[in-house]
Amino acid sequence: MTRLWLTNWEWSCCGDAFAVGDEVDFGIFHRGPDEWLRHTLGVEIAGSVDAVESHHEELFPDRVRGRVTAIHAVTQEYVERQELRRPGHGAPPDSDAPLDGEEWTAQSFDLGAGVFAGMRPSRFITVSEPVPGKARLRARPAVPSPGSADWDPDDGGDPGRVSSPGWLVDVDER
Repeated sequence: MTRLWLTNWEWSCCGDAFAVGDEVDFGIFHRGPDEWLRHTLGVEIAGSVDAVESHHEELFPDRVRGRVTAIHAVTQEYVERQELRRPGHGAPPDSDAPLDGEEWTAQSFDLGAGVFAGMRPSRFITVSEPVPGKARLRARPAVPSPGSADWDPDDGGDPGRVSSPGWLVDVDER
């Protein structure tokens, strides 16, 4: 049995619906979990991942082919906080940070005919951090088509604090 991670944003871009019992063929970016999964889902859930799927890579170093035996939608609770924007943290790495009390330099765009549009970034950025131990798995019969009413695996938690980072799919490899 091989447990695959499917990232929600990537699958919603151009993935196809499939269900438990279907034969699948996934391109594998790499075997085993990565640091992002451990940080987002926690060591226990991430430790159950055998491979990370990707269909945006040009050449796949590996593939998983077989029958889907289980599907789990994954939700994760996040805490959001505001942080002062600093170079490399929401601002270009080569920018100079403004002094306390000053605004970031406005950016302007020449639209022609003497018309300019300008914007000034906020002094703050929103940082989202996963809440340890708050990842949940929900058994699902299928990964639906992107954009369908069933796409979002969230089950109605606080919409500002719950994210749907992806799917775990168990495959009995041939």
